[in-house]
Amino acid sequence: MNIQEASADDKFALYWPRMIMILLGPPGAGKGTHGPQIQQFLGIQQLSTGDMLRAAVSAGTEIGKKAEEIMKVGGLVSDDLVVGIIRDRIQQDDCKTGFLLDGFPRTLAQAKALDEMLTEEGSCVSKVIELRVPDEVLEGRIMQRWIHKESGRSYHIKTAAPKSMELDDKGKPIPESMKDDITGEHLIQRNDDNVEALTKRLQSYHGDTAPILDHYRPKGVVRTVNANQSIDGAWEEIRIKLRRR
Repeated sequence: MNIQEASADDKFALYWPRMIMILLGPPGAGKGTHGPQIQQFLGIQQLSTGDMLRAAVSAGTEIGKKAEEIMKVGGLVSDDLVVGIIRDRIQQDDCKTGFLLDGFPRTLAQAKALDEMLTEEGSCVSKVIELRVPDEVLEGRIMQRWIHKESGRSYHIKTAAPKSMELDDKGKPIPESMKDDITGEHLIQRNDDNVEALTKRLQSYHGDTAPILDHYRPKGVVRTVNANQSIDGAWEEIRIKLRRR
């Protein structure tokens, strides 16, 4: 079946009912590349906790006001507040068929709080996609990564360069030429895309985030993808593992 041309009924049979999905992987594994692909492919919303927090504050919701008070004094928004913001957001019509969580949960405690909230709503996490890449491969990816700040789309100067990229006489990308393929806006390199920061982020991922996989494995919803291959190859594997059967 050509899924891009499939009917709504066919897609429902393969991927739905409501897809509540978590995308996990270490920094540089490809979440910024494949998250938007999943969003477009399934027609579900990709929900960023940062975006939801800002929207709740802007809208002046009760939870948004509480979060704003905490952020004004430099505090960290509690897991309970973040889960409350997610609860409010997923009530909207555009999340009726499902959603992909971006940046949450990051710890086992957050995963358990999410599960509790979803249970109260009569739902549950239906799919956890793990993008697996060896740590030693990630350094090369991170050091050559460029990001579109607004969307989170990521590029790599060797494997997924932006169409606008130009190289200098040393073979390095000219920063001014690095622009997003879709918007034409300038790309950036994250301040923490360096070896020292990557080491700390990997320690955090393996210590705090990876245990989430063990939490969901007994539920039969974890699917591991070999992300140490071409982008197209990883995407094909993801597409197959998104199916509910």
